[in-house]
Amino acid sequence: MKTIITFGEIMGRICPENFQRFQQSMPGKLDMTFAGAEANVAASIAMLGGKVKFVTALPDNEMTEACLSVLKGIDVDVTGIKKVKQGRFGLYFVERGANQRPSRVMYDRDYSAISLTHGEEYDWRNLFADAQWLHTTGITPALSEISANATEIAVRTAKEKGLSVSCDLNFRKKLWQWQSGTSASDLAQKTMRAILPFVDVVIANEEDAHDVLGISAGNTDIEGGKLDVEKYTDVAKEIVRQFPNVKKVAITLRESISATHNNWGAMLYDAATQESHFAPLTDGKYTPYEIKSIIDRVGGGDSFGASLVYALNTPELANPAKAIRFAVAASCLCHSINGDFNYSSRSEVESLMGGSGSGRVVR
Repeated sequence: MKTIITFGEIMGRICPENFQRFQQSMPGKLDMTFAGAEANVAASIAMLGGKVKFVTALPDNEMTEACLSVLKGIDVDVTGIKKVKQGRFGLYFVERGANQRPSRVMYDRDYSAISLTHGEEYDWRNLFADAQWLHTTGITPALSEISANATEIAVRTAKEKGLSVSCDLNFRKKLWQWQSGTSASDLAQKTMRAILPFVDVVIANEEDAHDVLGISAGNTDIEGGKLDVEKYTDVAKEIVRQFPNVKKVAITLRESISATHNNWGAMLYDAATQESHFAPLTDGKYTPYEIKSIIDRVGGGDSFGASLVYALNTPELANPAKAIRFAVAASCLCHSINGDFNYSSRSEVESLMGGSGSGRVVR
C-alpha cells in the first residue's frame, strides 16, 4: 500500500466524564483528547495497519507538540503538518447524550491555524509524490474561504498527480458561516460543487446528500428510526449523474432510536456495475447492526470512511461487497470506544465481519 493522505483540522476535544453535562462537571474535571474528521480517518487507517500521512496547519506551540506525540504514537506520518505563526489550536466541546437526550457539540474554531493557511503554502506536489490516495471532507472548506480554496487546490493537484480522491460530505450547519448573507446549505452546495468534480469516492450519511446537494431519499424518517434503504441507490445514481467522475458512492444508514440505541449499516454503489452493495447482511437481506449501548457515537462516521478507504486500497478487501462489510463492521466497533479515534485492529474488524459479535471475553 502506498501512502494515503488526509487533509483537514485536528482539534482538542473537551468532554465531561461519565455522560455528564457541562453544568454538572464545572468547576471540575473534563476529559481532553485530540480529534477532527480527517485526523480521525488518519488515526483509524494507521491502527488498521495502513500507511497514512496527515496534512494540516497548527500553531507552533506546546499543544501542537503534544498532539504530534499522540499521532506519532499510533504511526501516523506527521511530516506533512505545517507549524505556523498565525492562528490558534481549535477546540470543540461535546456532551455525550444518553437515551432520549441527544449529544451536543459546540465549536470553538474561529481563527484556527488551518483556517488562515492558504492552499499555496502546502507543498502538495512533494506531499503527493509517494501517495496513491487523498481523503478530505466537507468540514475543512466550511471553516473559512481560505480553507475552502485550500481544499479545492488539494483535490485538483491530487488528480493532476494521478491520485484517487475521496470526500466525506460531512455537512456541519454551525460552521458554514464565512459568507455573509448566504445560508449554510447554499454556501455548502456552492463550495462543494466546485470540489466534487475532482472526487472519485463520495461518502455521506443519510442527510448529507440532501443538505449539501439537494438530493433526497423518499419515505425516510431518520429521527423515527426508519429508513427506506432501497431509495439510497437512487440518491447515489443521481450523485453520479451530476458528477460523472464519481466512481463509488458510500452512504451510512443510521436509524436513531435514541442517543444510545442505533441501528447501523451502509450502502456502497459502484458506478461501473451500477450495483448497490449493502452491509451487514443476514441470508442475503440487509440487517443493520443493532447497537443498544453506545459509548460514543462522535467519530463513528469517520471510522466508516477510514475503513472504507483502507479496504479499497487493500487488494484482498477491495471488492465492493467486502469493502462495505469491512467498513460497517469497523465503524460498529467504534461506537463502543470513548473518543473520536477508532482503536480497533484489522483482526477485530474481520472477526465481527465473520459473525463474532457476542462480546464474549477473549482469553
